[in-house]
Amino acid sequence: MPDFAVPVEPCVERPLFGGAISCTFPQRFQDLSNIREVPDHQEVFADPNRDESLIVELLDLKHDVADSQSALWFLQDLANEQDSAEDLVVESVSTVAPSDAPFLDPATVVTAVVGQMAVSKGRQGREAQNTVRVYLANIRLKGVGTDVLITAYEPLLISYLQVSFSENYLQVCM
Repeated sequence: MPDFAVPVEPCVERPLFGGAISCTFPQRFQDLSNIREVPDHQEVFADPNRDESLIVELLDLKHDVADSQSALWFLQDLANEQDSAEDLVVESVSTVAPSDAPFLDPATVVTAVVGQMAVSKGRQGREAQNTVRVYLANIRLKGVGTDVLITAYEPLLISYLQVSFSENYLQVCM
């Protein structure tokens, strides 16, 4: 019987926020702070060949947002920021069991959401929007008043009007 297992990508542990925390993900993701300014509350990585990105953000805890709905709230907020609220399709919403996050305090609430939305890069406008799948997890660290957001973007449909990340990346590096 043929083996249809997906090959495991080489991953690397990366220090984030000056080494305060670390995260392991595929080494194909490049640290964007090496080529452009990134706000202090964010760590941004991208794979220019796949036009995928990964963002880790530290935000003030949103006390008025219910724990069980926090990831969904952040996804909807992101869609509003991207002028894509009416295009947002929520595929799944879940709460991560403490046993699935063994390195976190069992009282820590972790929620996740997967959705699709239309986004455009930079100032390219609605006519150049791509359809992306967004994977968003929210780790609520109430003891330090912080919402940790981990957001990954996977392109599903790239507009023919869109300047690809690869082209932007090459322009910045040259």
